[in-house]
Formats: sequence, structure tokens, C-alpha cells
Amino acid sequence: MKKIISLLFILNISVSAAQTPSGEWILERIDENWVSGNKIYVTNMVIHGRRGADRTIQSKSWIQGSEKSFTEYLSPAREKGTKMLKLEDQLWTYTPSTDRTIQISGHMLRQSVMGSDLSYEDMMEDTELKELYDAEVTGEDTVISRPCWVVELTAKTSDVAYYSRKMWVDKERFVVLRAYLYAKSGKLLKTTEIKNVIRVQGRWVPNVIVFKDALKEGEGTEFIIESVEFDVDIPDYIFTKAALRR
Repeated sequence: MKKIISLLFILNISVSAAQTPSGEWILERIDENWVSGNKIYVTNMVIHGRRGADRTIQSKSWIQGSEKSFTEYLSPAREKGTKMLKLEDQLWTYTPSTDRTIQISGHMLRQSVMGSDLSYEDMMEDTELKELYDAEVTGEDTVISRPCWVVELTAKTSDVAYYSRKMWVDKERFVVLRAYLYAKSGKLLKTTEIKNVIRVQGRWVPNVIVFKDALKEGEGTEFIIESVEFDVDIPDYIFTKAALRR
């Protein structure tokens, strides 16, 4: 009888282990869901200021793989016409009020974009997670009534915005519903929370995301994806410095 109980105990452990995927496999599913050849999306960035003084900034972005992106701010009037161009690891911004193009590099990449909780590094990030991080599944949890894998990531190299991450990944849709982003020292730098997920062209898209800079006060910044198109044709001229002044 004891042998039978022991055998059942071992069997249960084996089944449980078989049901837990590897961290690498989960990262591959996340990348498959979001990363595409080309995509275009329109977003509203709601910056929550003090005493209810919120600002909403609308923009449109064109993205080609993980190396090229172009963003144009559409409203309000104060920000309209401001543009950003990313080519590999280089970033330029153009401001119509000064008619100047400036390259953003080094420590400037960590600065806030228009007073939001997003940095220029956050705006540039569209690389496959499996290329940047090693991952380990450390548990299970529930976020917005969705069962999740808890996955902890450690950077493969030092040239990343966040050295480690703790993510809550939807088991079915492979969307990161919550993430804590850390410096190499272990200090919490930023958090993200997904409020809503929609289905677009066979992919699950988080369309309301709250970013919170852990090093500053405030209620965070809502990043709302109004529309997104995957695998669309984008003219080559979009990803040129000349397009910043068009």
C-alpha cells in the first residue's frame, strides 16, 4: 500500500511538472503574439498630473521589425508635429516650434517623454524578449480574473533598459498582464498593469496599459491603443531623417 501511495505521489509530481512550460517557451509565445514584420498603431497617452490636471497626447507610430520606428504626435496643438525616429539603437526627435532635430542618446534615453511615466527607452522598445532575457517560471497567480504564469527574467547582456523583470503572463493569451521592472541593483524602477485586452487580426492586444514610474509620485500614465494594424506595407521614406521635417 505504501508503495502504491509513493508511486501516485511521484506520478502527480511528474504530471504537475509536465504542465508547467519553460520560461523560454513562454517568451516565444509572447513574441509570436505581439512581434510582427510591420505594424501601425494610433495611441492616446493620458498623463495624470497633480490635482486632476490630466493631459492626453495622441500619436501615430509606424514600426518595422525591431530596428525601425517613426512616431508623429497628432494632438494637442502644443505637441502636434513633434516626431521621433528610431534606427537600430539611435533616436532622433524633431520639434516644429524650434524647427530642430536632436539626437537622444546615453542617459537622455532614460528621461521622461513629455512628462509621462514612459522614457524614451520605453518608447523605443520592441525587441523580442527571448533575445534579451533568460526566463524562469516561478509560480502561478491570477490577474484581472485570468490565470497567469509568474515568470522572472534576467538580462543576457548589460545594455538593456531593465536588468530584470517579474511578469504575470496570461496562460491562454500570452499577454503580459502585469510587470515589475528592476535595475541591476534590484531597485524597482517601473510597473505596468494591463486593464483590457482585445483581439486584432488573430492576436491578443493589450489596449489599455498603465505605466507607473516607481521613482516619482503620481497616478501613472495610461497608454491606450486606439487602433493597430499588423503586417502592413510601410514606405521606406518613413524611416528617414528627412521624414522628420515633412
